[in-house]
Amino acid sequence: MNEQETRARVVEAADRLYYARGIQAVGMDELRTAAGVSLKALYALFPSKSDIVLAVLQRRHRLWSDGVEGRVGQAGSPRARLLAVFDYLADWFADDGFRGCGFINTFAELGGTSVVVAAETRAHKQSFQEYVARLVADAGGTPELAAQLAILAEGAQTTAAIAGAPDAAAQARRAAEVLIDVAAATAAAATPPVRRPAGTQEQAHA
Repeated sequence: MNEQETRARVVEAADRLYYARGIQAVGMDELRTAAGVSLKALYALFPSKSDIVLAVLQRRHRLWSDGVEGRVGQAGSPRARLLAVFDYLADWFADDGFRGCGFINTFAELGGTSVVVAAETRAHKQSFQEYVARLVADAGGTPELAAQLAILAEGAQTTAAIAGAPDAAAQARRAAEVLIDVAAATAAAATPPVRRPAGTQEQAHA
């Protein structure tokens, strides 16, 4: 097993254990056993637990981005692409292993004392907000709508985790539909009618 494979095994095992039980509850010996590597190899790759936590967050960011973008990519219209974000959440919430947002969980444990964790969490959330903003722009929406939809998605994650309510995704999706439709109607009402030059109608009937 080469260094890259060893690293991947450690990060995958750490992600699984941290997500299920919390970071502080998992020691290096337990992680070493779960990953099937020696303690020497573990410390050679990750001199500190903070290094492992950072690698786990980076892995989670890639999985999240790939998952959301993959589901959105299956949708057709710009409106459907926006709503597909909530469809992805619905599938995630229904998973038996769902324990909420790994970034929020990690921030709750370490964000107050770890500058690295706080920065990585903020970067992840900012990345998602920017992605939603691009989807909204493609649909002809405003930055305000993008912020509202991103907050809906974030709130659904927290509600589903704390209340144990998988239907939070469906409720957030319905709220998103209302916001999208209201925004579209408002934009249409604000668009001035097209005025034809004088005499155009008469010429058409000449």
